[in-house]
Amino acid sequence: MTYRFWCGECGFKTPWGPESEAERGHMDHYATRHPGLRLGGQVETAAKAPAGEGTSCAGCATVAVLGLLLLIIVSACGR
Repeated sequence: MTYRFWCGECGFKTPWGPESEAERGHMDHYATRHPGLRLGGQVETAAKAPAGEGTSCAGCATVAVLGLLLLIIVSACGR
C-alpha cells in the first residue's frame, strides 16, 4: 500500500509513499504552515502509486530495450 495525506487547511498533499513517510510529511507541513492547529485533512490510499506520481521509469526503460532488440533483430534478418 502507498499513502498520501491531504492538508485540511490548504491544498497541500504529501507525495505518495509509505504510511510513515507520508504522515511525517503531513506533520511537518502542519508544524511549519499551520502551527498550533490540530492535524486535519484526509488520507488517501492506493495499492501502488498512480502512474506518474512517485514512480520510476522502469516501464519506459523496458519499452526502450524491447524496441532496441527489435531493431537489432530486423537489421540482422535483412542481411
